[in-house]
Amino acid sequence: MEAKAIAKHIRISPRKVRIVIDLIRGKNVGEAYAILKHTPKVGSEVVIKVLKSAIANAEHNCELNVDKLFVSAAFVDQGPTMKRIHPRSRGQAFKILKRTSHVTLVVKER
Repeated sequence: MEAKAIAKHIRISPRKVRIVIDLIRGKNVGEAYAILKHTPKVGSEVVIKVLKSAIANAEHNCELNVDKLFVSAAFVDQGPTMKRIHPRSRGQAFKILKRTSHVTLVVKER
């Protein structure tokens, strides 16, 4: 059995979240939470919320033992990009790409 949690349209670049996700892949849930709590990255706050949701889903929906859970799969996909324009000199316009992420975490019982 496995439990999954997905956070979509998170307003942070996937590149920044992938750095944090790579730290917890394959770790026990308690260890992963401790790592995220002490990681000074913006993406760690997002991943903590998704991890808590995955744990809650495992406990309530799948009736899994929380002490035996580990992060079996964790990945970040790119969501839709919001395009903005920044005016420059001589009538030029530069593009600003505001990227979004879809964060997915899967926990299994060991």
